[in-house]
Amino acid sequence: MEKKDIHNSEVPVICRSCEARHRGICGVLDPDQLMKLGKQTTKQVRRADEELISAGSDVRTYSNIMSGVVKLTKLMADGRQQIVALQFAPDFMGRPFHSQSEISAEAATEVRLCSFPASTLESLIAESPELERKLHEQNLKELDEARDWMLTLGRKTASEKIASFFYMIANHVDPELEVGNGPVKFDIPLKRADIADFLGLTIETVSRQITKLRKAGVFEIENNRTVIVPKMSKLKNACEVEH
Repeated sequence: MEKKDIHNSEVPVICRSCEARHRGICGVLDPDQLMKLGKQTTKQVRRADEELISAGSDVRTYSNIMSGVVKLTKLMADGRQQIVALQFAPDFMGRPFHSQSEISAEAATEVRLCSFPASTLESLIAESPELERKLHEQNLKELDEARDWMLTLGRKTASEKIASFFYMIANHVDPELEVGNGPVKFDIPLKRADIADFLGLTIETVSRQITKLRKAGVFEIENNRTVIVPKMSKLKNACEVEH
């Protein structure tokens, strides 16, 4: 895969080593705008299971996800929690022009973030139609993915749900990897209880279906955590089997 030159001298130092920015929202900013954003930017590493955003909190910052997996959750009045989405690099985390967050965000794995004040980004949105369009495109992409996931949860079998979950991870876990027909290797970012929550299954069903797909040669598992997909086409076919 051809990569863009990220060592342009006009680009702020903090942005030059950022491989994700070309696919993320910063890819539409010119050097002056990147400089404006870069002056307010902080890089941080957050541990797995650490809360990144709490529901109902004031929105003061936004972030680009540089690496790792973030899970978005909604909490019901009786304390039950539902994982509603996963985010990967180089996704944008936050909802511009919202005063409070309506969801919680938690690091599913170790996560690297590039964060900046909400006011700085909103100022750039006002002067950059390209940035506004990029954010709009991401919102539409997330809407399309949510609709696809509604189909997965509503109509697919337990085996197809597990295959769909692994297929999603394989396609998003590395923003610099052009996924072809395999092989692809990745660590499962969620605990089995979280996978069950996300897919609307029991933990026992998750374990059973993972074993079934492994025995069918759809993927291999090392150390109960690392997944190796020999052929992506076989995993894709397992996502929607003809009945």
